[in-house]
Amino acid sequence: MFNIIGIDHLNLNVKNLDNSKVFYKQVFDLDEKENGKSSTGNPYSIIGKKNGFYLCLYESIKTEEVPSGYMNHFGIHISDYDGIIKRLDKNKIPYLYGGHVEYSESRSVYITDPNGIEIELSEKFGGNLDN
Repeated sequence: MFNIIGIDHLNLNVKNLDNSKVFYKQVFDLDEKENGKSSTGNPYSIIGKKNGFYLCLYESIKTEEVPSGYMNHFGIHISDYDGIIKRLDKNKIPYLYGGHVEYSESRSVYITDPNGIEIELSEKFGGNLDN
């Protein structure tokens, strides 16, 4: 049986990545853990606190397509990744993005709730960025 350990991260679309990073660093004293370009070519940054929480900030280049401030998805860190996969399969919950997403040190699976809200279920907290 799996246990929800806690909210892992929030993934937000922002108008200006640099301004957003400065704000969250100044107000909440968050550290930058990773940055780069997403699969769509948009710049992103992951900021947060070890064993606390993470914000994944994605700059919305085409703001008319995805409104700024829009929560792209939220991530849940769970204790038994294989157990949640069995439960999803048993309940015929479809995966997004073709199934499991393999990151450098963690696995995730993405699903949607009945309202279309995207949820990432992650094997390791913050993709194991702090280890």
